Amino acid sequence: MSGSFDTERHPGVSAEPPAEETRGFVFNHSMLRVKDPAVSLDFYTRVFGMRVLRKLDFPEMKFSLYFLARDVADAPEDVGERTAWTFSQRGILELTHNWGTESDPEFKYHDGNAQPQGFGHICFSVPDLDAAVAWFDSHGVVYVKRPEQGKMKDVAFIKDPDGYWIEIVEPGRLKQLGR
Repeated sequence: MSGSFDTERHPGVSAEPPAEETRGFVFNHSMLRVKDPAVSLDFYTRVFGMRVLRKLDFPEMKFSLYFLARDVADAPEDVGERTAWTFSQRGILELTHNWGTESDPEFKYHDGNAQPQGFGHICFSVPDLDAAVAWFDSHGVVYVKRPEQGKMKDVAFIKDPDGYWIEIVEPGRLKQLGR
């Protein structure tokens, strides 16, 4: 692989990104609001093998944050150091729990895919899509779309406990995507 790739060129793409001013910027995390943290934590840790890096409670505002990731090697033991370390990582999922939602049987978050549409999904890439589908099936995961369904083959969409969509892809199967 050549190291000369910079960006695809499309209308609106900055031809000269501010390299010096943005040096060291890292995409750290995306946040999803969850109704019941025990249910969501079970799903993301058991089904996706994620680990909780850090939980932060904010009693005065009545919410908690859970930061999850797949790779937790070299995480500091000291909670303050681990908090700073957590905010320096890449590819973290933040689950936000507003206290009391778990007790309200009528409570539900908008998944972003119903009207009006907004947020769409998060995505996990997997080394073997067929094995991942078998794993999801063995855990009773709800599908939006299986890989063989619809116009876009070799891509699955599943739902988490709050109804958020999760795209599942095997990178090697996507070489013809969009061509």
